Amino acid sequence: MEDFNAILTPGMLVRHPGMPDWGVGQVQSNISGKLTVNFREAGKVVIDSTRIAMLPVFDS
Repeated sequence: MEDFNAILTPGMLVRHPGMPDWGVGQVQSNISGKLTVNFREAGKVVIDSTRIAMLPVFDS
């Protein structure tokens, strides 16, 4: 999972696979396995990228 999340860069849009009600989020930072994402419905969330593989969004 960490390998996939490593390609995520600030500005990219993602969804959390376990929290669809959070909506689309924008990656704020990706540092040392900690992914900070600002979600439309949940606000800013820090995610352990070794545990959760985010889903990229290409059509928001």
